[in-house]
This record gives sequence, C-alpha cells and structure tokens, in this order.
Amino acid sequence: MAQSIGTLSSRVAIVTGGARGIGRAIVETLHRAGAAVVIADNGTGIDGNGADPKPATELAQSLGARAAAFTESIATPSAAKAAVDLAIAQFGGIDILVNNAAILRDAFVFKADPLDWEAVIRTNLSGAFYTIAAATPAMREQVKSKRGGDPYVWGRIVNLVSTAGFYGNYGQAAYAAAKAALLGLTRVTALDMARSQITCNAVAPFAATRVTESIKPQNPVQAAYKETAMKIPARPVAELVGFLAGDAGAKITGQLFGVRGREIMLLSQPRPVARAVVADSAGLAVAMARDLAPHFIALESDLEAFASAPLL
Repeated sequence: MAQSIGTLSSRVAIVTGGARGIGRAIVETLHRAGAAVVIADNGTGIDGNGADPKPATELAQSLGARAAAFTESIATPSAAKAAVDLAIAQFGGIDILVNNAAILRDAFVFKADPLDWEAVIRTNLSGAFYTIAAATPAMREQVKSKRGGDPYVWGRIVNLVSTAGFYGNYGQAAYAAAKAALLGLTRVTALDMARSQITCNAVAPFAATRVTESIKPQNPVQAAYKETAMKIPARPVAELVGFLAGDAGAKITGQLFGVRGREIMLLSQPRPVARAVVADSAGLAVAMARDLAPHFIALESDLEAFASAPLL
C-alpha cells in the first residue's frame, strides 16, 4: 500500500497526537512521502494528565528540516489556530490535517465523573473541531489562489475514530460518544467542503497503542481481543491515511474505513435497514415484532465483534 501513496512533495500536514503510536506512524509515513509535517502533541498521558514536550520535539529533530513540533494542547481554539499558523509560517500552507489526538478516562456510566467526561469530549471531539475550523479557511483560500497548481485539488482531512463509537464498549461512555460524534463531524465537514474539493474521511484503527494496552477485558473474548490487538502494527493505518492524503484520495470523501493489519474495511454508516407503517399504538407492537425486531443489532462490544485473529 505504501507505494500507492505517491509523492506528497510540497504538501504540508498537521498530525495531532503525532509523537507516539499511530500518530507517529502517520507522521513518518507522510514525511517519507515528501510532506512537511507539524507534529502537534503536548506529550500528555493517556488520561490527559501531565505534559512532556520531548516526544514531539525529539521526533521533529530526528526527521529534520521538513518537521516542526507544536507542543501545546490542541484542545483549545487558540492552540488549534496557532498550530495552523505555524504550518503556514514555516512551510507555506496547510494541505493535510489528521486528527488523531485522544485521551481515555473510562468509567461505568453510573460511576463516571462529569469532569472526566468533559475532558475526553474536549480533547477527542472539540479538539478535532477546533483544528478543522482553523485549517479549512486556509484550505479554501488555497483553492482560490491555486496553491501548488491549477486546479488546486488538495485539502485532505482524516479523523481517527474508533469502533467503540459504533459498537460501544464497557465503561467507555465518554470515549465512545466522542468517537461516534467525530463521524458526524466528518460527514458534515465532507459536505461543507465538497464545493472546494476538500475531502474529509474517518478511519477506525486497529493497532497496538496506549489505548489498546489500557483495555481491561470484561470476559474471555475481550481478553483474546486484547492479546491479538497488541500484535497489530500501526503502519497499515498510517499507509491508509497516507493514501487518503495523496492524489488517489482526491475523490474519496465522507467515508468510514477500518484498518486491521492487511485488512481494509469500508464500514457501513447508519441508514434505515427496516421500515414499518403503523396506524395506531396497537399496531406498533405487531410491527415491532414482525418488521423491526428481526433486524435488531446484537448488543456486543467492539472488542467482542473483532476478537478473531487479524491478517498480518
């Protein structure tokens, strides 16, 4: 897959959460393809506590002149704008935005702290909105000025989501809600930017990360999932992101992909799967049992749904 990315020479990317794990793999893939990359990562813990600028600055230093570190938390409008301003000032524009930054504060809904909920939503969802809101005006101006060619057919946004947002998972109300909402943001962004030929897609990754490592299995199936997931490398995820960011991604927008080793999935998005016409309340019970119940979705977590061995 890596060979199909093509050149990203003269393109500029911002990758949030780009200093470690999947984010780092994405940074390295885009940089290897020729892009200049702003590594937006404040080095926080998986729970969002603390900060350490070293991972981002050391990665930027190792990559050289086409890399820069941005070490503020991306979860504020001002920081998001500052990251975009850095990309434009140092590298001349912003062509690719990858929203990967996320934190995790798990708790059952009957024990959850509202402050933890707000922290997760702020980083995982609001942070992505802030970067999109900051980057898209610049991308639209680049369309008008024909930056890099006529016509300018660039502007790529990729949001890293999670199957937890669509299946659910025990104790992950905040994380799953943020990731599910991020798909909604992806769809709206794709629609809003379609006229400018700027694309926006979502990718649900399966790979060994700090999030995967933090999983506390609730049953043997989930334990099996964790064991296999910790063997999945991040590079296939990065290669799909690179593909979507390249020339071949120009006509792909509003889609939801999954990556699990060598397996690339196009995931369905909520659409009606069954319909019933109901005349009164008595008919509702009949219609529910006859027309709708056969299509109910099983109550299983994403860990249970993807517990089979990955293709590596």
